[in-house]
Amino acid sequence: MEAILDKSQRSVKYISASFLANSGIPTFIDARHAIAHKKIRVIDQSTVITGSFNFTRAAEEKNAENLVIIKSKELAGIYIVLIGWRLREGMW
Repeated sequence: MEAILDKSQRSVKYISASFLANSGIPTFIDARHAIAHKKIRVIDQSTVITGSFNFTRAAEEKNAENLVIIKSKELAGIYIVLIGWRLREGMW
């Protein structure tokens, strides 16, 4: 597991980056963009989860969110390559 967060995470009081890093999860900050609004999760190299859903209580209980689960090894592979390229290029 790896996490790519936007630069706003550097300035908030309790940040996701610290929580993830302290949990042993490699965590990266996208400093190129004001907001890294992409929400993509690849699970077991075969399932892609994407959408506006933030995995927060507010998203679950109050907000109008969407979440799409796509079971496709081909699509997961494409996202894995894209994420790796973005990490290397610092362009996520």
